[in-house]
Parts: sequence; structure tokens; C-alpha cells
Amino acid sequence: MDVVGLAESLSAEANKTDERRLLVLAGDRERGYERLETVLEALSVPITRTTLVGPDDRLRCEQLSQPHASELLGTTRDIVVLDAHDSLRPNALGTVVGAVDGGGLLVLLTPSLEEWSDRRGAFDESLAVPPFDLEAVTGRFRRRLVDTLREHRGIAIVDLEHARIEDSGLTEPATRLETATPALEPPAAHRFPAAAYEACFTADQFEAVAAFESLRAAGAEAGEDDRRAVVLEADRGRGKSSAAGLAAGAFAADGEDVLVTAPDSRNAREVLERAGELCETLETATTVESSRVETGAGGCVRFLEPDEALEHLGAADVVIVDEAAALPVARLESFLAADAVAFATTIHGYEGAGRGFSVRFRDRLAESDHEVSERTLVEPIRYAAGDPVEVWAFRALLLDARPPVEPLVSDADPETVEYRRLEPEDLLADERLLREAFGLLVLAHYRTEPNDLARLLDAPNLEARALLADGHVVSVALLAHEGSLSAATRAEMYEGGRVRGNMLPDVLTSQLRDEEAGESAGIRIVRIATHHAARSRGLGSWLLECVRNEYDDVDWLGTGFGATPGLLEFWRANGYRTVHVSTTRNDASGEYSTLLLDPVTERGQQLHDRHARWFARRFPSLCTDSLADLDPDVARAALRAVDADAAPPLEASDHDWRVVAGAAYGPGLFDIDPGPFRRLVVQYFVDEPAAVDLSTRAERLLVLRALQGREWSTVADRLEYPSSGQCMRALGEAFQPLVDHYAVDEGVEAALEARERFLESER
Repeated sequence: MDVVGLAESLSAEANKTDERRLLVLAGDRERGYERLETVLEALSVPITRTTLVGPDDRLRCEQLSQPHASELLGTTRDIVVLDAHDSLRPNALGTVVGAVDGGGLLVLLTPSLEEWSDRRGAFDESLAVPPFDLEAVTGRFRRRLVDTLREHRGIAIVDLEHARIEDSGLTEPATRLETATPALEPPAAHRFPAAAYEACFTADQFEAVAAFESLRAAGAEAGEDDRRAVVLEADRGRGKSSAAGLAAGAFAADGEDVLVTAPDSRNAREVLERAGELCETLETATTVESSRVETGAGGCVRFLEPDEALEHLGAADVVIVDEAAALPVARLESFLAADAVAFATTIHGYEGAGRGFSVRFRDRLAESDHEVSERTLVEPIRYAAGDPVEVWAFRALLLDARPPVEPLVSDADPETVEYRRLEPEDLLADERLLREAFGLLVLAHYRTEPNDLARLLDAPNLEARALLADGHVVSVALLAHEGSLSAATRAEMYEGGRVRGNMLPDVLTSQLRDEEAGESAGIRIVRIATHHAARSRGLGSWLLECVRNEYDDVDWLGTGFGATPGLLEFWRANGYRTVHVSTTRNDASGEYSTLLLDPVTERGQQLHDRHARWFARRFPSLCTDSLADLDPDVARAALRAVDADAAPPLEASDHDWRVVAGAAYGPGLFDIDPGPFRRLVVQYFVDEPAAVDLSTRAERLLVLRALQGREWSTVADRLEYPSSGQCMRALGEAFQPLVDHYAVDEGVEAALEARERFLESER
């Protein structure tokens, strides 16, 4: 068995075709490293161009653990080795594939392929969430992965146990005809130097650089109202970062300040390098460093971490956000404060935060006052089109999974769809069904990533349900079994221990100090998505109803998500009620997470009732502290979704009512004693149906001033009142119908007498 000769042949073919090849060394780990070292000695690859992703530093080259494989984002290597003996994280596999350059090799060290699906590692342990143990975790993801390794071109498999080459991986491609790349002329009346366009490798990249010219029209040069944004999207290896770097260099050569940011400085390395190369070509560079390029014209390209970059937006002429999909949506939105801003992102990489950019941020960008130019780069630069390793990775990790095309589901409605359990074995047997279901989760949710594919197939606590229209997935829900925890596990959570896979019991126990919360059994709706061509027809609600009818043996149904008014209203309409709003923003969505429950049994009802009461009681205090910046529309929707019986009693004394009535109808002041006002506001929002009809503006005023206690001037500006005094009068007027209704309802003579006294004086 000549493994070295095989590796040399693979490397030669990869270089000849400008593609990548994959070498699998399957069997004993030590034997695999022995063969690998002989391969590396034979191949003329610099050690600086080689990376080992694994638990041990075995090869005298750069070494990263799988959890830190994301450090390879934005970099390229000639050889990347992934040691999958102890564990395999799908996210890490996707990352290392993208880091291998054209002509390079990806090497997988694996157990025997026949035994791999039966092995359990660290990633599998993360799927064994209580009350399930490691034995309940399956190996379906690795079984499918092995099948794809054996089926795809360009993948060599060496069976170390039997000392044989199972597949050479050589494709023996036909000789490609050399075709001259057509010369690309700079656009007419181009503003960037011609050298910026001459440095482009593809027509896609050429068009991307040209799109950046639109940013020169933004800001002071064209007027304050002319704001521009550029969006570059591409799969890995298409040159989006390189295009951004050429544009940055062109701006700097003309004396402009270009601020570059990314999740990590390594992610932005290509932008800085290409900017420096262009400035050196133009002979304008005076300083070229890893994080800064300066030009003789007074321009510069500089990298700053995202938080620091936000503090320097005002000083920059152009802002470039690379690997945008890896940043929280709220942080991305903050960069829209810049007049000229570009976002470059990977389409199928699930970088960090996954699809947040595509799912949520693109809508917010469209609603902004920026004129947006969009370009998608399709033609590969790092390797040739049709690269077999990319084709394999896309299938193995479902990186290009898509829901069914619109015509197949466009007529779907609750009367015509079929409710179906998506059993993992059925998904393995039906590739189309798997791709449609997972593709819908990818496109409709900002957190879906390759690890989720393994969870869907292997995690014992997860199940999937779908609505099918003529056999095609039109709506899908990912469900998690939670609760049913032992007394010891509940005590562990209560005392600060983290228990995986039980989000709702964990929060209710560890944060809200309810040790019994994990005893009851529940189903958490982790994600739910409906095809965009069939939305607003009640399919999501019908799917939730089907789930509730099926799971009549659990105590509760629940969910948690980054709160927006629309989502809160959707869940409220489907019977779910607020029990908690987090006190910190979610790192991925940038929003405050909200937990809601829909009780099924009496035990579930008791769990809901006590947490709903506790939430309604503490919410006013939170609004003046950790939730002081909560969007007022989210606050309104969160309270509206609280069960009406959960509102704390008003418990207002006669004096309290005189204070409120005096501010509503007379010269009294809210600032003297906000407490009674806040209790009244909570009662108003929680009441269902609403006892009083206030305008949206008045409700926002109640949240901003009465609950959150924001400054009068801030509230007046936010709600566009002419002055603080006018805002004060509007708050009093908003409380008038509340006094009328609740004072009458409670039969409070003190309030009624105060009201009549001031009304009489006006007559």
C-alpha cells in the first residue's frame, strides 16, 4: 500500500486542475499519524501552509482544536488535517474545507469507516442532554457522512486496518483547453484607478469592485441625505474579501479613511493585504502593516474590532464589514449609522451567527435610508469551478439545502396539507425530504448551522414535524423534549450547574429560583418555519395546533426567541403566554429573549401561573433597570402576551388614587410617586380584552415614561412632542381613561371624587 505515492498523485492532480482533493486515512489513530507524517515529508508544502485541527500538537505546524477552527475563517492553507478520532464537530468540518486552497489537500483522520458511526465522542456527549444518556445518541450523521465520502469524486480512502486503498480519489480529468481570459476594461467614467480593476481575477470580482464606487456618492460629497450601502454575497473562495480590499485600497489612495471590521482580525486579513498590495502598486503606500495601511495622500485602511469600530464611525469616510454573517444582527444594524458602508458575507458558510444577515438584517437594510447596491460572486477564485471537495462538502453538510421551489407549495393551506413526523431514519432514506426540511430551517432562521444537521439526525431529545403539500415540505418545526429531570439534576441546576438541552427548565430554575420547574415534562418549539411562498395563510398556527394535539401527554408546550412585536403577537395568538424576558441581549440576534408557556396539564398550568404572576410583578422594576432600553413596542407586546389573571392586584390606597387622578385631571405630577402609575400601566396592558382603547403613541408613552422612567426630553423627542411640557400633558391625558375605568371598576371613591373636583373646576 503506497500511501505516499497516492498522496503525491492526488496533489499532482489537484495542482493540474486547480481543484482540491480529500484523503481519508481510516483506522488506528497512531498508524494514521505515521502515514500522515511520511506524506507531509514527501510533499513540498511549507509548514507555514499546513494546519492541524485536532486535540494534540502532533505535526510541528499550526494546531487548532475543533472548537477553535473558526480562526481559519478568511485564511487559506495548502494542507489542512482534521483529526476526527475523538470527536467530529460538523461546524469545524465546514470551516476546514473552506480553508483549503486550490491545488491543496484536506486530510481526514478517522476511525475505521465501518465502525465510525458506532463510536461516541465529545460532540456526541453534547447531544446527550438530560434525562437522556450517551447510549441514546445515534450515529446517523456519521453514517451519512461515510456514504457521501464513498460516493463522491476526488476523495481517496485508505483502509489502514486492512492495509489497502479503498478508493484512489483520482478523477483523471480530461485535459482542459486553455482559454484566454477576456480583458476587462474599467467602467466608463470610473473613479477607481485602473490598477484596481486590473488586479481582479474574475468578471464577478470586477463587478464587485465597481459596485464600491457608488459609496463615493455618499456623505458630505453628495449631501447628507445621500447614503449608500453595498452588499457582497458569495460562497467561500469567490474573492469577496479580495474585492473589498481592492476597493479599500482605491479609497485610501485617494486620501479617504476606510474603517474595516470583522469578527476577528484574522477574518479581515485578506482585505488589508489586498488594500496594501494595490497601494504599493500605485506607489502611494507609506505604511503597510497587518492592521493598517497608510498612503501619501493622507488616506488609510485600518482594522478595528466591531465594538471599537462603532465608536469611530463618524471619523471614517467608508466602513467595510467583512464576514458580516458572523456578527449579531443588532450590531450590524448599528453600522447603518455610517453614510457609506459595505457588508461582505458568505452565503453557505453559516459563519458564527449563521443566517442572521440573510434572514433578519437584509430586511432592516431594505427599510433603512441607504441606497443599496448588491452583487453576488459565483465564479470561484481559490479553486476551479466544479471542485469535487466543494461539491462533496455542500452535500455532506447540506450547505446548499433549499426548500422546495415556490410553484410546488404556492397553493398550500391548512385544508390541503398533511401533518407528518419526520423520523430521522426516514430523512436518511429520503434525501429530497431531508434537503427540503433542513433547507427551510436554514433560510427561515438565523441560527441554523451544520451542527444542527447532526442534532436533527442524532440527538435523542429532538424531533421534527412538518406540513407537506403534495409531499413537499411547506412548514417545519423542530421540537425539544425538556424537563422530567431527577431531583439531583434539579438541585444541580438550582445551585448553579449548567444542564444541557433544557433551556426553559434551566432559566426557570437557575435564574428565577424555582427548583421544581424541571420536574414537569414539556416540549419546547425550538424553531418553526413556513415557506415564504405560503406565509400568512395560517400554516404556522396549524402546525402548532397539530403539535399540541399530538403531545397531549406532556405538561406544557413552550418556546423562547429573540423578542419582536410580530413574533410575540404570533405566539400570543396561538395560546402561548409570556413568563420571562431576559435581562441581557442575545449575542446572536441582538434582541432580548422571551420565554412563553402554553400549559397542557394541571401541573403545567401551575408552573405557568406562578411564573406569569412573578413576571408581571417584577417587570416594572426591570424596566427601570436592565430593561431600560427595551423597545417600547416589544414591552407592549410582551405584557399583552401575559395571562390576564397574572396581573398583580392594584393594591392602591386612597392616597395612591388621589396622586394618579390628580396627575391625570389636575396639577398633580407623575414624578412625585411613579409606583401607583406603574401598577396601573401593567394592569392595563395585561388585561384581555383591553379594557381601554389607547392610541399606539399613548401606549408607547406609558412604556417610555411610566415604566422605563426615561427623561421627559428624551421621550418628547422619541415620540415627536413639541416640548417636554406637551409630553407631560399627554401622559396625564393617557391616564384619564385608566382612572375612569379602573377607579369605577374598583369602586374607589377617592379617585372619583378627585376626578369630579378637577372636572368641575374646568366647567
